[in-house]
Amino acid sequence: MKVEIWSDVMCPFCYIGKRRFEKALAGFEHKDEIEIEWKSFQLNPDLKTNPDININQYLADIKGFSVDHAAQLNNHVTQMAANEGLTYNFDKAIVANSFNAHRMAHLAKQRGLGDAAEEALFKAYFTEGRNIDDIETLTELGMGLGLPPEELKQTLASDRYADDVKHDIAEAQYLGVRGVPFFVLNRKYAVSGAQELPVFNDTLTKAFTDWQLENPKPTFDTTEGPWCGPDSDC
Repeated sequence: MKVEIWSDVMCPFCYIGKRRFEKALAGFEHKDEIEIEWKSFQLNPDLKTNPDININQYLADIKGFSVDHAAQLNNHVTQMAANEGLTYNFDKAIVANSFNAHRMAHLAKQRGLGDAAEEALFKAYFTEGRNIDDIETLTELGMGLGLPPEELKQTLASDRYADDVKHDIAEAQYLGVRGVPFFVLNRKYAVSGAQELPVFNDTLTKAFTDWQLENPKPTFDTTEGPWCGPDSDC
């Protein structure tokens, strides 16, 4: 069963939601039958990367409230993240447009490394205070995932996967996604936001039950004969 996750690298609740979903999946009986696909979303596509601006000031500017209030909100989110075993360092976070990061993630997805790319990008932004719009930074992160260096450099130096990012965003708009994280399970159920563990547990169970009914395992009327098996003698 497929689970599609729309997310933005600079969304603090997306990293928290990732951890909570992972915890739910780890305890799910049929976790080996779940396929996860990460999809791009941009909270602020017009954002100009600016390493000189404080993240609290940026939040205050776009939301229209004081810097102190922005700092209080970020402190609250930092505690939420800590409860999930994550370390947020908003004092080091660099305000950056996430479009190039999403392009790198799409390259990683083609290599079966989509989840690893999301993890690396989240950690780079929220924990390490790295510029996720910087080509050298993205190249280093991609190489750390095992992506071929030349393909990685060529991708980041071009507009490759730009259409894929835009397609994900357009698809989210079509589906009525208003914010992230947004989890779609079997194209029938959705979880919006970094919900608590029971919500993910219940939704996984309901979605998988439906998926099993829609995709029953084949049964055969078998005529037996001499055979060999992996755990038996021939």
